[in-house]
Amino acid sequence: MSASVATGAAIFLFAGAMPAMAQSADSPVGLWKTIDDATKQPKALIRISDQGGALVGKIEKILVPNGADAVCDQCTDQRKDKPIQGMTILTGLKKEGLEWTGGEILDPNNGKVYKAMAKLADGGRKLEVRGFVGIPTLGRTQSWLREN
Repeated sequence: MSASVATGAAIFLFAGAMPAMAQSADSPVGLWKTIDDATKQPKALIRISDQGGALVGKIEKILVPNGADAVCDQCTDQRKDKPIQGMTILTGLKKEGLEWTGGEILDPNNGKVYKAMAKLADGGRKLEVRGFVGIPTLGRTQSWLREN
């Protein structure tokens, strides 16, 4: 292969990848690292996917020691006593302007399910996830960090 053909192929491949890279900054789809509010240490990796126009988040890996064996003993639905690693904790978020709203998020530490909304920040490198009861002002926000 000549140098000009190889260079042209490389430019084509890079140009073809550009929309995918740009899309990731505009979408929460991908892998996110959660940080423990108390210890400020990485807690879990959450994989967000788009399923029929709604975002779904699943715990891909628990990062705390002995966390891989944890079960949701506080859950009151079909997730009761199921392993937390591999569990779907975020469902139903749909894009509305610059935010994703109308979803639910499970806190596997207490088994409670909250209404949820999310928005990208810091050029798509952070996802501000808000869980709340009733109205968004009655809740708290966690910043999740995008993993490459």
